[in-house]
Amino acid sequence: MIKKFFGLLLLLPTLLNAQINTDRVMMIARNALYFEDYVLSIQYFNQVINAKPYLYEPYFFRGLAKINLDDYQGAELDCDKAIERNPFVVGVYQIRGLARIRQNKYEGAIDDYKMALKYAPENITLWHNLALCHLQKKDYEAAEKDLESLLKISPRYTRAYLMRGEVRMKQNDTIQALSDFDTAIELDKYDPDAWSARSLVKLQQAEYADAEKDLDQAIRLSVRNAGNYINRALARFHQNNLRGAMNDYDLALDIDPNNFIGHYNRGLLRAQVGDDNRAIEDFDFVLEMEPDNMMATFNRGLLRAQTGDYRGAIQDYSTVINQYPNFLAGYYHRGEARKKVGDKKGAEQDDYVLMKAQLERYNNNVTNNSTAQNASKEVDDSEEDEDKTRKKSDKNMNNYRKIVIADDGEQTRQYKSDYRGRVQDRNVNIRLEPMFAINYYEKENAVRSGVNYHLFIDGLNQSGVYPKRLMITNREAPLSEQQVKFHFALIDSHTSAIVADETNASKRFARGLDFYLVQDFASSMDDLTKAILLDDTFFPAYFMRALVRCKQLEYQRAEELAMKSKNDDLNTKETSALDYDVVKSDLNKVVDLAPDFVYGYYNRANLLAMLKEYRAALIDYNKAIELEPAFADAYFNRGLTNIFLGNNRQGIADLSKAGELGIVSAYNIIKRFTEATD
Repeated sequence: MIKKFFGLLLLLPTLLNAQINTDRVMMIARNALYFEDYVLSIQYFNQVINAKPYLYEPYFFRGLAKINLDDYQGAELDCDKAIERNPFVVGVYQIRGLARIRQNKYEGAIDDYKMALKYAPENITLWHNLALCHLQKKDYEAAEKDLESLLKISPRYTRAYLMRGEVRMKQNDTIQALSDFDTAIELDKYDPDAWSARSLVKLQQAEYADAEKDLDQAIRLSVRNAGNYINRALARFHQNNLRGAMNDYDLALDIDPNNFIGHYNRGLLRAQVGDDNRAIEDFDFVLEMEPDNMMATFNRGLLRAQTGDYRGAIQDYSTVINQYPNFLAGYYHRGEARKKVGDKKGAEQDDYVLMKAQLERYNNNVTNNSTAQNASKEVDDSEEDEDKTRKKSDKNMNNYRKIVIADDGEQTRQYKSDYRGRVQDRNVNIRLEPMFAINYYEKENAVRSGVNYHLFIDGLNQSGVYPKRLMITNREAPLSEQQVKFHFALIDSHTSAIVADETNASKRFARGLDFYLVQDFASSMDDLTKAILLDDTFFPAYFMRALVRCKQLEYQRAEELAMKSKNDDLNTKETSALDYDVVKSDLNKVVDLAPDFVYGYYNRANLLAMLKEYRAALIDYNKAIELEPAFADAYFNRGLTNIFLGNNRQGIADLSKAGELGIVSAYNIIKRFTEATD
């Protein structure tokens, strides 16, 4: 009994020392933050704050975690406390500024960025966010000065030209705005926002064919932006390409099913080409979103009459007339519908209103025409108007047949709200699909489904040692608060099980997984190593130890880069290829012990690609695809690896296969590199 008690003390998780060893808990917390496990990281930062409330770092990083969970008020309060403890840290002002922006506290955010710039006058992120704050406050002069300062520091910073073009558009200086957008495209022709921004100027200048070409490029580079399809539909509409415009509205609504402009305009175009029933569906949807939209109501009434639903049409016409009693077209069409249903009295009442209006016009020296023709002409006038569009806020009922465009200031562009503040972001546009892990949790994916299976892992699930079904996944999900508590409790229960049976590798592996899930990589490595010592044929322990060590090195390298960016003169030990030898050794062991375990080859290929050993990586990706011919991630990564080697055609073929198997982002990369292949 005494022996077991001392054994339990030795095996208790190192987490119990967290209140004393705050440096270690901070390291685990920052691990969790870096790998976007925000709820878990907050739990660790809380422990450090309870132990040492005078430190600024845990408040700062907890604020960063909260901002990523959309708790902007909580993030601002944490940054307040961090600044009270250390008022000289640039990052704290940066994050508090971002939290204030999200609460529309632009004045406070401006103060924060100005303060931060006193300590870091050449920080591009700070100038970027300061300019955007001034832009939001419509202080265009201040925004332009900020951007001039930013461009002196970084003359090739594309976003600055895009923002300055936005400022100049707000000041109605389209010539200078166009010049800025042209410069942005020259600097980075792969930036979809640059093409999209220039297209808006072309639309404003009625250069619809050129606008369409720019939007083609924007869509080619960013296929999931509904706004670009909406704008291209407008350009096509002005060129009388109604089918093309309707197709664009279809695509926009696939991406953004609740887009008001998409439904309204598609309804109008469907009506123009005689697709009345589906046009009614669009206006039904619009009226679900905006029940008081009288133009949509009137258009639906016209379509109901067209399809023979005269009573429904009368109901819609009456709704509009109640709101706009001087809208004569409403009386005309309601009168016609009432005649169709045999409501002679009602039709006469509507004719009386029209006659009265006609007499008033006659008395005011208006040319006398037949009442019905006048009312009908009033309907047609809206179509013959030179201006084929109206602003969304336009309430003039005579414009009911005009295509809707966004109001000034409603033309949202991605760069306009692109505030920067997530310190741990890697900002990588093209990157390999991640390594696989053995885990209990997986993010849902609407496009890709299915289970990654291996017989040995299935056997572990049948053993009864593990609390949940083990999965092989590279879509690891962060833990919820309940899951965090669950796995902390499991660490304790697994410790008791290990004391009772110290020779069981599977139990050690189970606790190693728990430590991994709570981002305690050092303790996880200890347990995985112990599992290997107990059973050197237990390949899942080698597999997970390689992954955990790789994540440790990734975080370490990110920290080194962050430190180097703060102080170029600082000499730090850089992570080298030698540090990854132990990872490679573990993965070599995995494929030796389990030559049919496809994920061992895949992870080793990823490691080799990361170390720029591309030809060796291709051999492993080939083997993975040979074992699993429908392995989408391997096709995707092999495609990128071929592109890194300059084999664009082979790379594009692999990316095409990956897209076919469900990795949608492959298509965007294909579009980028097809040009280089031609």
